[in-house]
Amino acid sequence: MALTGRAGLVALAGALVVGLLVPSALGLLADTGLLLVLLATDVALAGPVRPLVMSRTGDTAVRLGEVAEVALTVANPSGRRVRGLLRDAWPPSAGAAVTRHPVDLRPGERARVTTVLEPTRRGDRPAHRVTVRSVGPLGLAARQGWQGVPWRVRVLPPFHSRRHLPAALSRLRELDGRAAALVRGQGTEFDSLREYVVGDDVRSIDWRASARAADVVVRTWRPERDRRIVLVLDTGRTSAGRVGDAPRLDAAMDAALLLAALASRAGDRVDLLAYDRRVRARVEGAGPTTLLPRLVEAMAPIEPTLVEPDYAGMVAEVMTRWPRRSLVVLLTALDPAPVEEGLLPVLARVVQRHRLLVASVGDPRVEAMRRGRGDAESVYGAAAAERAQLDRERLAELLRRRGAEVVDAPPEALPPALADRYLSLKAAGRL
Repeated sequence: MALTGRAGLVALAGALVVGLLVPSALGLLADTGLLLVLLATDVALAGPVRPLVMSRTGDTAVRLGEVAEVALTVANPSGRRVRGLLRDAWPPSAGAAVTRHPVDLRPGERARVTTVLEPTRRGDRPAHRVTVRSVGPLGLAARQGWQGVPWRVRVLPPFHSRRHLPAALSRLRELDGRAAALVRGQGTEFDSLREYVVGDDVRSIDWRASARAADVVVRTWRPERDRRIVLVLDTGRTSAGRVGDAPRLDAAMDAALLLAALASRAGDRVDLLAYDRRVRARVEGAGPTTLLPRLVEAMAPIEPTLVEPDYAGMVAEVMTRWPRRSLVVLLTALDPAPVEEGLLPVLARVVQRHRLLVASVGDPRVEAMRRGRGDAESVYGAAAAERAQLDRERLAELLRRRGAEVVDAPPEALPPALADRYLSLKAAGRL
């Protein structure tokens, strides 16, 4: 049972009457008894809550930053009217704008209420429960009950970096010889034969074909195709650090999605592994049309874990699942302790079989701190930021000497920088 504000006003009015007209224990007892009778009558006449039948329809997935709508249908199979308030509870990160809805259901009627969600975090957002308060005809008291009506909205990565995809595809078309500006002499896969023109590399002349033809013939090449790209997301402790308004893991996912979209258009196969001390997600064998949906679906529920990444286990998983030569793109943090103690000892196993590209999300606040000179505190901050940057550069150089490629950039710049490095490797035939 629940009391309304009207019940409080009635109780106050009764207390005033007793205090002014019959200030006695008998008067107080009579007033209290009358109030209890009214409350009990109102509850007895209120429509029942338990028989209500509820179901949900609506969106099951939405990109972060967009709006989803979930409709709740409530049917009243009882023979009494249910009038009151309904509360559709969701977690705060689901971003429900309005959760309380008035309801007025006559016997046999049904109503539909819609909750608009604008999630603030990536991942699964489950509905909590639905509470209904059925008020009696006097408006003094109400019956209250709740039901669990399961529903889940999966909040997908926003993929902000897709705005860089047209420029990357344009460069890819140039490398592939489909654009107006033909790039000669790049790539490692034979494409076709054509007549020699001034400016062609003489090393591309096919002397046997030229001997059979009336003119000098050259070979043309195209960038490598059908290579395998393995995206490895480090979901350990360092991925939880916030860079700007989001965790470092979200920025790494954004860069991975742009690279996956570009590589699939280039004819390469893309797989995903998310790992810290165990496999958190894995996507293999996706075709060009299903790759991005499968990637965002797999990435959506992944959250950083507050443990040190097990690089040895990560490398073992990569070597077992992908034994053939691939481009392994490891999205991790260039922090001295994890890299020096965990990654460097197992780096040789990877680079002997695969091409390794390490991509790291930098913090733009470090660069801002390096420029600080306003007071003593900002000078000390600038010194600390300079030391941190030097450590990152030292680690990057150490990784390069061990045979790995390195891309280190802030969140906004990392996706296009990673795409450019991929295209450079592809054009040079180094995948």
